[in-house]
Amino acid sequence: MYRMPHADDYVEVVQNDGEPERLTSPLELNGKRGFVVAPFTVSDKEPLLLIRPDEVKVMHVQAVDNEEAENGIMEYADDNGNERTYYSVDFSNFHSRLESGEFQKIVLARSAEIKRTGNDNLKRLFFKACKEYPRVFVALVSTSVSGTWLVATPEILLEGDGEQWHTMALAGTMTLGNIQWTEKNVCEQAYVTSYITECIEQFTTDFTVEGPYSVRAGQLVHLRTDFRFSTRLPNALGKIVATLHPTPAVCGIPKRATHDFIVANEHCQRSYYSGFMGPLDIFGATHLYVSLRCMQITPDVYRLYAGGGILSESVEQQEWEETEEKMKTMKKLLQDK
Repeated sequence: MYRMPHADDYVEVVQNDGEPERLTSPLELNGKRGFVVAPFTVSDKEPLLLIRPDEVKVMHVQAVDNEEAENGIMEYADDNGNERTYYSVDFSNFHSRLESGEFQKIVLARSAEIKRTGNDNLKRLFFKACKEYPRVFVALVSTSVSGTWLVATPEILLEGDGEQWHTMALAGTMTLGNIQWTEKNVCEQAYVTSYITECIEQFTTDFTVEGPYSVRAGQLVHLRTDFRFSTRLPNALGKIVATLHPTPAVCGIPKRATHDFIVANEHCQRSYYSGFMGPLDIFGATHLYVSLRCMQITPDVYRLYAGGGILSESVEQQEWEETEEKMKTMKKLLQDK
């Protein structure tokens, strides 16, 4: 189930027969149709998945009765007490590479588990997310391979119709209120903007840039720059996605070195967090979003994920607090009104 930003309707994509198609690279998306679920790092255990629909239905988003509590008091899983220690160790390790000049930027992620109690209704969680976050892409996805994920993400990886494309640089985070962007946030956003520009220039010189400007996502505000471009290159979609993902907004600069460092050293196993998902050539258009502000739903826990870009001037406690603010996007859906 997915709901596009500002839409009143949602789309239900169902594959009744067989398993989702397993792909080894975004390059294999060319010429295909369905719903894409991609991890941060494609592997045999966590492949890029394509749900091939037998049914595609458009329905109106249902109203949510606030009196129906999703859960009582949230209880954290026992091992969450170590999460702050793990983050501190990771931050020190990651930050040392920034101070040495090995990396210009790197994203550090973490997770937290909340006990799942009661007979909760996952569709109701989806509708609640649609109500709380009208400006973002909301999706509830479940497959036997990936498990079940709920996403409410503001970041477009790539969308378009095959010739006209749109992507964005989204970086820098502040809580809603009196917005005064720090030099660190402006610098972080500039790194991502430069990277996206270099990616697009591999495919076309026909593009426009708008931004940066402030955009709201829930109770957070980000810096955003939009890129719109056209290309007539054959099989462009798969090549563009493979070039963009993972962007510095979820990985770092230089891309390959920071990616490999994250996979080898980060305590948090990202799985399908900071990958991408969305409809592929459904209704003649593609809308792929970076899987941020998300949680994995298991029989026992809700596993929440968040990350933040760190630079050489980053301060550990401030970065930790930013991840706490980002996790509130999903926590709010689990709390009583």
